[in-house]
Amino acid sequence: MSAFHKIIANVRTALEHRPRPTVAHDGAAHEIVPVAPGARRAELASEFARELERVGGRFMGVLSIDEARDQIVAIARELEAKSVAIGEGVALDCESIAKALERAGITVMRTARTSDSERPALRDSIANCDLGIIEAHYGIASTGTLAVVAAPGRPSSLTLLPPANFIVVDADRILPDLAAVISTLGTETIVNHRLALITGPSRTADIEKMIVLGVHGPKKIFAAAVWRK
Repeated sequence: MSAFHKIIANVRTALEHRPRPTVAHDGAAHEIVPVAPGARRAELASEFARELERVGGRFMGVLSIDEARDQIVAIARELEAKSVAIGEGVALDCESIAKALERAGITVMRTARTSDSERPALRDSIANCDLGIIEAHYGIASTGTLAVVAAPGRPSSLTLLPPANFIVVDADRILPDLAAVISTLGTETIVNHRLALITGPSRTADIEKMIVLGVHGPKKIFAAAVWRK
């Protein structure tokens, strides 16, 4: 069973076991009982996976942090990556991922905070990496989009320069739509930071109306939702 079909099965199980509506004794209509939070999270993850794959991304599943770490190492090997750039985490421990890659013999470049004069060299180093690993702030279920807010330890070049990206997102941070993400981030964050909205691999049809991948960013996008215990 594929990871996607496992998610669908989880959604079905969660919905089948949701609380039954309470029957009112005075003849009034049934009380509306909200869907259990776990079922709603599974539903959003399922929708996100479906939409991501529809635009050419590759969804690796809803994973524990240990499983996500193993998947990232496996993808790096599949791509025959010699070097990987990794940004600081948002809610997850990205350092454990970096150490696992190093144990696998892959060179890891951590995008530490740099001064203005050092940024060009940092961008050059990121551009020479085979894979960029980023934690997104939010996922958008309705479009399979990943929202990444740039920070000194998580530069926007991470999502633009390597030929492939593996992006993880906390499963609790998959929201229904763009409006929910913008509302949650708030005006101050959006005004003061670069916000990248990543919907599948980079593509353009500017050249003779032919779809070309990788002109403005990575050719390959891998993503995983991570459950924190």
